[in-house]
Amino acid sequence: MNDTRIASGLKRSRRRGRPVKVGGGEGSTQVQSLSRALGLLEHLAAAERGISLTDLAKRARLAPSTTHRLLATLDQHGFAELDTERGLWFVGVRTFVVGNAFLTHRDFIANARPFMRRLMEESGESVNLGILDDGEVVFLSQVECREMMRMFVRLGGRVPAHASGVGKALLAALSEADVNNILEQRGLQRFTDNTLDARAILREDLVSVRGRGYAYDDEEHAVGLRCVASTLHDELGAPLAAISLSGPRARITDQRVDVLGRLVRDTADRITAALGGRLPAWRNQEKTHRI
Repeated sequence: MNDTRIASGLKRSRRRGRPVKVGGGEGSTQVQSLSRALGLLEHLAAAERGISLTDLAKRARLAPSTTHRLLATLDQHGFAELDTERGLWFVGVRTFVVGNAFLTHRDFIANARPFMRRLMEESGESVNLGILDDGEVVFLSQVECREMMRMFVRLGGRVPAHASGVGKALLAALSEADVNNILEQRGLQRFTDNTLDARAILREDLVSVRGRGYAYDDEEHAVGLRCVASTLHDELGAPLAAISLSGPRARITDQRVDVLGRLVRDTADRITAALGGRLPAWRNQEKTHRI
């Protein structure tokens, strides 16, 4: 079945007003269908320029007929939409509504924005904010710098925690058991010659992060890109998110790393205070050593 015929069939089902049934009546089947549908949404979100049903089915490892049934249901509820002229599927507007509800609930994003803008002005580099989700960094906000050469992140985009400044800042704030669980789940993929792809080396780096209060990504995910990051903490002292400065090696030179690191660390501490959060014991010790 090609995408054109599927699109035609989808239109006919809409006109009749009959919902497409997903799964059988058994609970296990419904749970499986829900899991598959959510998986399709993730693949749609990753395909910024759209994706054909055939390619989507391959990525999701589902039969085209199953993929079509699930897409039809997602489409009826506004979570997916089909560009009939090109035969490509995209995420629907309802995904924005749901995602925006998350951002509204996590009001630290709006509260952090003024601090992020000020940090961009002071440093001249782009400022990012991200959280850990399922062992990966998810970027939620960015204030771009004015330089022609600058880092751009896709909001909602994911990067491995071990190969990013934001990720290492957040890993350093977790317990050893939590870090081990993430490494077991995600592994240590190598992206550049500088990637910390050995556990012993990564653990040593996390100790350094705790000691100075900021993480440093030295071209560990992308050649030519450097980043410094520090963690925001909630009212219990737990890691909430992290902010980072990122830019090309030509501007974030060896001489500027510590200056920018202290700048992002101090900004993160001010955001934490503004949110009613508190620094954990190890951060208070680091501040005492600084004084």
